[in-house]
Amino acid sequence: MQAGGNTTRTTCPYCGVGCGVIATVADSGAVTVKGDPEHPANFGRLCSKGSALAETVDLDGRVLVPEILGRQTDWNEALDLVAEEFSKTIAEHGPDSVAFYVSGQLLTEDYYVANKLMKGFIGSANIDTNSRLCMSSSVAGHRRAFGSDTVPGTYEDIELADLVILTGSNLAWCHPVIYQRLAAAKTARPGMKIVVIDPRRTMTCDIADLHLGIRPDGDVALFMGLLAHLAQSPAIDQNYIAAHTQGFGEAFAAASALSFIELMERTGLPAMQLREFFHLFETTEKVVTCYSQGVNQSASGTDKVNAIINCHLATGRIGRPGTGPFSLTGQPNAMGGREVGGLANMLAAHMAIESADDRDRVQRFWASPRIAEKPGLKAVDMFRAVADGRIKALWIMATNPVVSMPDADAVEAAIKACPFVVVSDILRDTDTARHAHVLLPSVGWGEKDGTVTNSERRISRQRWFLSAPGEAKADWWQMAEVGRRMDFDGFDYRSAAEIFAEHAALSAFENEGCRDFDIGACVEIGKEGYDALAPFQWPAPLALGGSDKRFFADGGFYHPDRKARFIAVQAPATDRTNEQYPLTLNTGRIRDHWHTMTRTAKSARLSGHIAEPFAELHPRDAMELGIRGAGLVELESPHGKAIVRALVTERQARGNVFVPMHWNDQFAAKARIDTLVAPVTDPFSGQPASKNIAIAARPFAACFYGFAVSALKPLNPQADYWALAKADGGWRIELAFADPVEDWVAWCRGAFGIPAEIEPLGYADHQSGDLRLAFFDGGKLLAALFLANEPVAVARNWAIGQLAAEHTDLRKRFAIVAGRPGADQPDPGATVCSCFSVGVNRIIGAVRTGCHSVEAVGKATNAGTNCGSCRAEIRGIIDGCLAAAAE
Repeated sequence: MQAGGNTTRTTCPYCGVGCGVIATVADSGAVTVKGDPEHPANFGRLCSKGSALAETVDLDGRVLVPEILGRQTDWNEALDLVAEEFSKTIAEHGPDSVAFYVSGQLLTEDYYVANKLMKGFIGSANIDTNSRLCMSSSVAGHRRAFGSDTVPGTYEDIELADLVILTGSNLAWCHPVIYQRLAAAKTARPGMKIVVIDPRRTMTCDIADLHLGIRPDGDVALFMGLLAHLAQSPAIDQNYIAAHTQGFGEAFAAASALSFIELMERTGLPAMQLREFFHLFETTEKVVTCYSQGVNQSASGTDKVNAIINCHLATGRIGRPGTGPFSLTGQPNAMGGREVGGLANMLAAHMAIESADDRDRVQRFWASPRIAEKPGLKAVDMFRAVADGRIKALWIMATNPVVSMPDADAVEAAIKACPFVVVSDILRDTDTARHAHVLLPSVGWGEKDGTVTNSERRISRQRWFLSAPGEAKADWWQMAEVGRRMDFDGFDYRSAAEIFAEHAALSAFENEGCRDFDIGACVEIGKEGYDALAPFQWPAPLALGGSDKRFFADGGFYHPDRKARFIAVQAPATDRTNEQYPLTLNTGRIRDHWHTMTRTAKSARLSGHIAEPFAELHPRDAMELGIRGAGLVELESPHGKAIVRALVTERQARGNVFVPMHWNDQFAAKARIDTLVAPVTDPFSGQPASKNIAIAARPFAACFYGFAVSALKPLNPQADYWALAKADGGWRIELAFADPVEDWVAWCRGAFGIPAEIEPLGYADHQSGDLRLAFFDGGKLLAALFLANEPVAVARNWAIGQLAAEHTDLRKRFAIVAGRPGADQPDPGATVCSCFSVGVNRIIGAVRTGCHSVEAVGKATNAGTNCGSCRAEIRGIIDGCLAAAAE
């Protein structure tokens, strides 16, 4: 759908909110983006990542032609080899000897073809997805309770609720646009209550009326306690329970067996907070419980989901406006992948692989020679099978498992040893792509054409507005071509529109209302209709009528008897620590980066807020371990080690450590945090437990710390610790060395590509250990290195700004060596607002001039006026300034 001129309506490729984006391509080729005010997911809002999308569509590092063992080739040779190797492996070892590992970054049409090829024609269910790592416990919980993987409610319910519970969700940073919708609703209705359940005091707590600092994995016990309380309160809905559910007695018996003393022990929460939470839920009719990775990424994730759903079923608070459990999906198309059966234990169109009738139905629809008869290997088991040789040919698409999978070093070793590995991606240099025998160039955001489904079941178009670079092709085209070359019928697609129409037809095939997913209204969509397709929510059956956009207000569940199931859950042990590994690691996302940074790291703006990997530790833990703020910390588990920056903060609970999951070998020396994560999974969903890992922490002994800026990308920096980030005009890099370097000038020449004829300007203080070196070519700064025995105190954003400045004045050159600006060049300070690149010093300046509210600071500086995810940080700065002024 064109929005006029060279402007296109499309959808953001980041989280599961599914924001509408308007992209404009100027005659010069420059791209700009803004939020789509007509899209019902975001109504024009974008987060910092979405706002910076135009900065990530360059061709740096792109795979532009197919490669075989690093040799460039054409599509025919590459695809012939893929088809030949997969066919030969299947013929010799059977269909379960091959596997696809796909991604929530794929479009629904890509996912559909992959699932059809593997389950219907190869005849194995060995296709799984990185969505296994983020929302498969939600799928399992939904299917146990509802008989289908159905999200009952909508985003509007979050705004209509009188009580919103956020459990295991740092909404402000991970789903910022939904956070802003919630914050706006609370501003409009101050009586709305918000409860945040999280071991950390995250930025989301800024709008919370109650923060429950729960122990890791204490959620099952908490919601068991809530169910036991509700069952003895007026909030219980006996009529709903009797008419629409089964199993309440067993669930209540299990919940009531947990004593209040045990509840406090399992959750780590005081009696007063527990009672306050229970009273809020009991006395508030309109309740929405939003949950995300803190619930899903757990060895008890499925039980957590069902413990939450039990409370909503018991009160009948489901399917009506402002009520219900709500799974906040992590990826832009994890929901679309679920719709087409992208998980190893599902069939297409929300049908069950365990059902002989469903298998027969899908096989007849596809007219396929076979159909997978049993669930395939889930992600962790899949890579174990790669490691032990059961899987001999593997195709990885649009994901980076060497960084994101638990026990990541073992996963890398498995991929490296696999006889045949195909990788379809847009970037050549990723931790996974380096092990590909065949590397296939895929189209990226702005070049792709297809659909995605967001967390509220809303299907939206991703449209192309840039031509495919080089020989890059759509992922669906690659798989269809391989299917044809393996002599399979049914893969003669000419467009994504044809695939979507087939997907819609399968959803309606022999449905008659017995399955939740039905988009039969799109069966005859055609190319023009597909091109113009506006965002819509399913179900959208052929006979649309007045189809409700919410599920289950009046029952109608998808078990054979059309009743929901209460699930009797048990509170698990929560503490995995021991004497050798006494701390609990929690991994997760940060505000401005996404997954393994293959897209966001292209934006200097997005790296400005947090430019290196870090570990949040409580001050007392840090003191006892001898770890200083801004120092380096070495983390270790039985599976691996990492070195990151120490961030000492009261936000973190004692005994807990938070580390983001984004950094990898392309951007840091030793920061793939999933190397520390054990391959422990939920027994029902197979989802890895990434939030409760026993680790040890110790100071990393460095004799020199460094910070540098460089016009060229530093190559292979020889340092025990380094963390690299894009910056305006070049690159920034943090450094640390366990041993002195004999010749720092030579080190700079090697790291920063400094020509031999260019001599440095600098100084060395042998007593303090400080060393400063700067290299200039005419008036241009090529690189500057700042070294000290302690973490380097340099005005970093100011130093970065010097890469784009002119330095013909010798005094300006000496200012760089000094590492601080002159009086005529104010230092903006560390970035707080990435949307408008506003630094902390500018915000402090606004506070000192009388801006004593977030709104006033926003008017003065623009900070916090776009996505709003920095507003809590701004409020903290204001409070700190006012407290200091009062002393």
